[in-house]
Amino acid sequence: MSPTYQEHFGIRVTKEYFNFGSAHFLIFANGDREELHGHNYRASVEIDADLDSGYLVADFLVVKPLFKSVCDELDHRTMLPLRNPFLRVQADDVSVRAWHRGDEYLFPRRDVTLLDIENTSSELLARLLCSRFVERVAAALPELRLKRVLVEVQESPGQSAHCERVFAPAASQG
Repeated sequence: MSPTYQEHFGIRVTKEYFNFGSAHFLIFANGDREELHGHNYRASVEIDADLDSGYLVADFLVVKPLFKSVCDELDHRTMLPLRNPFLRVQADDVSVRAWHRGDEYLFPRRDVTLLDIENTSSELLARLLCSRFVERVAAALPELRLKRVLVEVQESPGQSAHCERVFAPAASQG
């Protein structure tokens, strides 16, 4: 009797250039914050999907620039979360001001990326990169039938977080 099994196919892409150097500070649940500091983040992406008509999950030549583009949007920026209740942010074309308790920050607008997230944790950065990547890969490869996408963000060697998005069979077909 032959054993029964299921096959799943996927790709993992980790490149030195999937990186972003950014400044940030975490704001903790009690409202305290870290000092402003930076990381040289590295990221990677995994995709599980059905094989296409060419017997590929997805062409690496398409996937790599799409994922690099989402990383590049955070590179050389100070990241500020817009949905944190302890941080107030005001921006115009020239500058960004942010207030946290008694601290006030003033940045040139071009040096800041305002993120629609609650905090600049590695977990939420992984979710943000995952969301942006899924949108771009779906547009670039409409025939791709995603089953799972996992994005990992490493803030320092040996210290990383990830976000995994698993698609329901009906949802992955559209």
